[in-house]
Amino acid sequence: MTAPRIAVRRLLPAEAEIFRAIRLEALATCPDAYATTLAKQAADPLAHFIETLRDSPVFGAFLEGGIVGMAGLYRESGERKRHKGVLWGMYMRPAARGRGLGRALLRAVLDHARGEVDQVLLQVVSDNHRAIRLYESEGFVSYGLERRAMKDGARYLDEYLMVRYLT
Repeated sequence: MTAPRIAVRRLLPAEAEIFRAIRLEALATCPDAYATTLAKQAADPLAHFIETLRDSPVFGAFLEGGIVGMAGLYRESGERKRHKGVLWGMYMRPAARGRGLGRALLRAVLDHARGEVDQVLLQVVSDNHRAIRLYESEGFVSYGLERRAMKDGARYLDEYLMVRYLT
């Protein structure tokens, strides 16, 4: 039996359609995990996804040649905040979880961030225990809890604020 072919790499602007598909899937599958909504992101034209891939690094996790996960990094703007990067959009298809691809994806983002920024920040919904364990195992530490960080109808969601120092 051969091992499944896995790869993690930066997505290119020409791959905007697969980026859009996995992003919309993430928002549909795990709506509580993201600040934006499926309706908002689905209304964005393909040009928006092309521009995102041009302007900031977004990585894809691939299993047997098909995309199964994604994670992005953006750099804070402004002279005094450019030392900070923010991990965003981390997602892994449920069927692909538990194979180490999420960890490989996170490490690819962190490897890219080294030399670019001094620290990587993220926000994670407080009841997403699996993601929190992954982040902690890769050196992220919580520095706060934002209560009522997001609101969905009448329901509030709290988020942990986490950081990983690279220097």
